[in-house]
Amino acid sequence: MEWIEEQTIAELRSAMETSERTAVEITEAYLERIERIDPDLRSIVEVNPDARSIASDLDAERAAGSIRGPLHGIPIVLKENIDTADSMLTTAGSLALVESMPTTDSTTASRLRAAGAVILGKAGMSEWAFFRSSGGSSGWSARNGQVRNPYDPARTTGGSSSGSGASPSANLTAAAIGTETDGSIVSPANANGIVGLKPTVGLTSRAGVIPISGTQDTIGPLARTVADAAAVLTALAGSDPRDQATAAADRQMASDYTAFVGDGGLETARIGLATAFLGKSKKTDAVLRNAVESMTSAGAVIVDVPELAESKQLSDAKMKVLLFEFKVHLAEYLATRTAGSPRTLADIIEFDQINSAVEMIHFDDDLHQLAQATDGLDSDEYLLARRTARRLGAEEGIDRVLDEHDVVAIIAPTGPPAPMIDWVNGEHRILGSSSHAAAAGYPLISVPAGYIAGLPVGITFMGTAWSEPTLLRLSSAFEHARGPRTPPLQR
Repeated sequence: MEWIEEQTIAELRSAMETSERTAVEITEAYLERIERIDPDLRSIVEVNPDARSIASDLDAERAAGSIRGPLHGIPIVLKENIDTADSMLTTAGSLALVESMPTTDSTTASRLRAAGAVILGKAGMSEWAFFRSSGGSSGWSARNGQVRNPYDPARTTGGSSSGSGASPSANLTAAAIGTETDGSIVSPANANGIVGLKPTVGLTSRAGVIPISGTQDTIGPLARTVADAAAVLTALAGSDPRDQATAAADRQMASDYTAFVGDGGLETARIGLATAFLGKSKKTDAVLRNAVESMTSAGAVIVDVPELAESKQLSDAKMKVLLFEFKVHLAEYLATRTAGSPRTLADIIEFDQINSAVEMIHFDDDLHQLAQATDGLDSDEYLLARRTARRLGAEEGIDRVLDEHDVVAIIAPTGPPAPMIDWVNGEHRILGSSSHAAAAGYPLISVPAGYIAGLPVGITFMGTAWSEPTLLRLSSAFEHARGPRTPPLQR
């Protein structure tokens, strides 16, 4: 086993503090693994050519007695829809954006740089964050091809933050940043056997991120442990004048999310089990039941909450919101890029049709076509859909369950084991529990709960707005009760 494998952020930080390792050595260890392992996985679209020099500068700062924070010298990978004002591209997997560049860092990138992180590279993703075709396969993009699961390369990584899930799982980075609109952080966390933290919408800035939805999009970490995810969230959280949704973040955020990580958080905690998500996969149910037993043994009180169930009305309202918002918010984002960029969704559609032999070799663009047909965010149809989604996800969904059952959080299976990659029929999905939180803009944390035939299965902790501290307490205590994760077979 290589020394870098399964190292936590705290362990890497300690190694630098004691001069056992340098940021350059840590960065080079990950780069060597990427070069050796990732050609089979395709989790990294491109490595940052400046990574070694950034690490060297951070080592010099440390030697001079200047430490930027807990992430000083820690390599982190960004999803390929997050802007960096450097030589790396930001394309959301689409060839339509390879001829233009962002003009400035995303707030995510600038905050990570300020915290001392080494931006190691860009992670592969489902093209357009899985919002182009209703029949697509997670992890595929025209720019990068297919991201593959380190537990079984024939299986999906989940998405759309596909490479952001596969790369920390395969020990190619200390942590990664993903984006979620509905399941795009927790799904790859589930499939790749890692922790995925989807924050409350408005806790982290979306400025400089290729969007789907101003209502549902959020930015969060994927990592091998809850503590690592909490450390990265601390660096990302906060208000940003570039994103009006974050106006309340400084009042709601914690100064250090790692303070909520520990092994005693389940004692006397009353937690709801969303039973409507059971019955889809017997083996997944068995893993969840074992997780519940672990939590009750640690002192939690688990009560069934059958009311939290997916409905067609909720699904339809959410989709309508995304279709209307994507067209508008994408144009706003494209206007920030350099010359050579498409400026509208219509431009993207035209590009894909002209280049269909590459862009649409597997999947069409029916979602783009539907979004193009919408008629603006002042539409009564859009406004009704937005109100309906919020009501069903929040007031009559998560908040109602929390209140009526007097529970501090709700648990559900994140999903089943990763299905096989299928470019003919698209992804076969039988289970997902992110929908209510997506509609409400509420947080989720998915943590590995067990394994089925060697494939990981996760459990999701969900709560109301700004409840990250509670979810971190519960999920980290469960992680402690569960024991270390089983990493993919070493290569």
